[in-house]
Amino acid sequence: MTPTPKLLIITAAFGEGHNSAAKNLALAAKEAGIEARVADPCILAIPHTTAIMEWGYRLVTTHFPKLWEKIYKGTDDCDFSRPNLPLMGKPERYLQTLVEDYRPTAVVSTYPVYPYFLKRSMAEAGMNLPIFTVVTDSIEINASWLRAPTDYFLVTDQLTLETMRCWGLPEEKLIPTGFPVNPSFTTLTPVLPEDPCKPFRILYFATSKKPFIRRHSRAILNANPDVKLTIVMGKNFRHLYSRAKEIKDEFPGRVRLLGWTRKVPQLLNSHHLVIGKAGGATVHEAIAARCPMLIHHLVPGQEEGNLRLLQQLGIGDLAETPADLTTSILDILANNASRWRKMKNALAIHDRNDGAIRAVDFISDQLRKPLP
Repeated sequence: MTPTPKLLIITAAFGEGHNSAAKNLALAAKEAGIEARVADPCILAIPHTTAIMEWGYRLVTTHFPKLWEKIYKGTDDCDFSRPNLPLMGKPERYLQTLVEDYRPTAVVSTYPVYPYFLKRSMAEAGMNLPIFTVVTDSIEINASWLRAPTDYFLVTDQLTLETMRCWGLPEEKLIPTGFPVNPSFTTLTPVLPEDPCKPFRILYFATSKKPFIRRHSRAILNANPDVKLTIVMGKNFRHLYSRAKEIKDEFPGRVRLLGWTRKVPQLLNSHHLVIGKAGGATVHEAIAARCPMLIHHLVPGQEEGNLRLLQQLGIGDLAETPADLTTSILDILANNASRWRKMKNALAIHDRNDGAIRAVDFISDQLRKPLP
């Protein structure tokens, strides 16, 4: 009898997509009766340095996106197969120890650099564990993903699969499982395309930029009197609250304020439209909830593919300025919300709300196959 798989899921704190994917894979594994451990070798090996790097990442991507674009595109030329990468020596050694101590059946990586570490460490230790790399970006794929030494790439959609295939990767290694969203998405009911849209509930994920929360909120609320707005401030609640409260007072009965919440799947499924940044987790959670999306903040390079995915599927678009937001909402609601209903139908056709479950099922199936 084949033993139950034991998964080591490794992630990194540089962007919510990696952590979100790892956490949701572990939830799906637990539901399937599979043991799984989530670990971030960078946080575990160099916690203070990682915290500084994470702070710098958030600062640059939020306030200096053009600078981040240059940094991001520069990584295309990095050779991660070489040992002794700057600051990565300790995380690489920690990962090797983690594998030796935990003894997983397979390793699942949601961060592109770790498969390079694993290849070196397993060669040194004489191990041969299967590696599954979960690609958290869409369509625009950094070379660090494309060159990663792995047995399989689990990708977000067919369009991304085609992009990677065009780079010369064998199609049998590319598995379109969907982004690993929370398994609870499969149990929730989205707003139906036939909904009267009165009120029209909009979910707005604000960034840490103080001036934008008022400008964006007013543009959204002034677009149509039927709009009701939920503002999610997350970890920036204290930083943004006073300005959000101004909006709530200015539009009585139409605004709800939230801080950090575990109920993002429920919120997305109960709203007609989501407005947020083009991060992989947020975009694919919107897709899972069949909730059309407008992008108000785009990190060049890294998030451009997520926007392209929304546009090519016909389920979202870019609206960076307050004027763009107002125009887009007016267009979406025109003619009895005909564009919104078209977007909802496109989301129903795409039908991806079980990425974590699909990924775990695929991994489990591969590990249960007899060795050749």
